[in-house]
Amino acid sequence: MTFQERLITLRKQQGLSQEQLGYELGVTRQTVSKWELGVTTPEMDKLIQLSDFFHISIDELVGHTSPKPASKAPETDCAQTAREIHYVPYHWHYEYKSRLSIFGLPLVHINVGRWFPGQKFCRARGVLAIGNAASGIVAIGILSAGILSLGVLSAGLLSLGALSVGLLLACGGLSVGCIAIGGFAFGFFAVGGCAIGIYSIGGLAVAQKIAAGGAAYAPIAIGDAASGEIVFDINSPISPEVIRQVILQRFPETRDIIIRLFSMTVSG
Repeated sequence: MTFQERLITLRKQQGLSQEQLGYELGVTRQTVSKWELGVTTPEMDKLIQLSDFFHISIDELVGHTSPKPASKAPETDCAQTAREIHYVPYHWHYEYKSRLSIFGLPLVHINVGRWFPGQKFCRARGVLAIGNAASGIVAIGILSAGILSLGVLSAGLLSLGALSVGLLLACGGLSVGCIAIGGFAFGFFAVGGCAIGIYSIGGLAVAQKIAAGGAAYAPIAIGDAASGEIVFDINSPISPEVIRQVILQRFPETRDIIIRLFSMTVSG
């Protein structure tokens, strides 16, 4: 089988279009078409990518068959085993892409594999995307971006990860979002070990308007060590109603749910 025939067969077995295969290899659809027509042949780096992608050797890919070796003494079991072990692939990879698509995105795309420095990340793009790097409506991966995003490094409308950036809600060791919850939290409403925001609650809380925590710094500060225009010491009996009245007097536009949250930080 020629290289062109082998490439067409492998691509179709994976259910890929020329455009999709080109995307995976970083080339255009026209380039893949020329390979399959025999107009051009891939350079060595692209042959290596193709062989890794389809999990076959370059010899198998280009249709090269080695001449039969001269007869030799039968190999011992140990020698045969050693030779076979030498050719066991060192990496693993799994990919599934559903044929059904919505707005040009596969409904489900899973692309995960063992990664080594210098190798291309296994990228997944779909309505539901799961991969080393994932992007979609729901994205799960080491690097993830989506409306709902879960990962070590994640960004989205709702985001959860070690480093998390969320337009609406972010939860993580370091989180940035409208509502941010984490060890270090930065947001409109921030909750965490170190919390910085318009409103913040945390071990160390710094806020533009109201802060509550072990150490609190804001115009209205509630804490064990508090500093601001109006200060409440949580070691002294404080009525939640007093907190409510002070907040409404100083910041009358404050939403009721925020007032309730800060009122709950003190005991009457």
